[in-house]
Amino acid sequence: MPTMGKVRKAPGGSAQHSKSTGHNSSKPQKKRNLGPPPPPQRGGVELVDPRVQEQLKTYDEALSLFHQQKFARAKQGLEEVLKGPSKELADRARVHLKIAEQRMKPTQEHNPRGAEDHYQRGVAMMNIGRWDEARESLDKARKAAPKADHIHYALAALDCLTGEADSALQNLKVAIQLRPENRYHARNDEDFAFLQEDPRFTELLYPEKDGFAG
Repeated sequence: MPTMGKVRKAPGGSAQHSKSTGHNSSKPQKKRNLGPPPPPQRGGVELVDPRVQEQLKTYDEALSLFHQQKFARAKQGLEEVLKGPSKELADRARVHLKIAEQRMKPTQEHNPRGAEDHYQRGVAMMNIGRWDEARESLDKARKAAPKADHIHYALAALDCLTGEADSALQNLKVAIQLRPENRYHARNDEDFAFLQEDPRFTELLYPEKDGFAG
């Protein structure tokens, strides 16, 4: 039987030569990849194409704005998503785009009756800087639907815009208790910039840091 080829010298310039091939197994051999790995995915959307990655980034940013009730800016981002290569992302964006457009329509009733009507009017007043009218409508919405997290969240944002830190923290705390996802939305919501230096705000939004401090 023909003999194997010469044993190669270990890399790194070592002067030692292997005297026996019987101990080669002591060094782990690098495993060869058995074919290319599957493409990375998120929610069923392939992320290989850099254009899809950019489309996903735009979608995430637009969705964050959507959850913050900033529908005009969310609409712009969602429309950009429709231009991207991923049909699945475009379909998702189209659903949120319809909702955003509905939410942007001014309420037809001068005397809103339900909690959602009061909420919509409150957000509309907040967007144009009419703080007193916004608070009046959002307070009515909260009384009509005390368990609606988005109403407490909107009140917290209004409190920040009018410089009322204690009330803002209380309303935001309730919004997070009712729907924990509001914690992550608030982290990227510029309406809460007023509270950025308040340690109570940091503690509320980043509770996981408490156990690792120091």
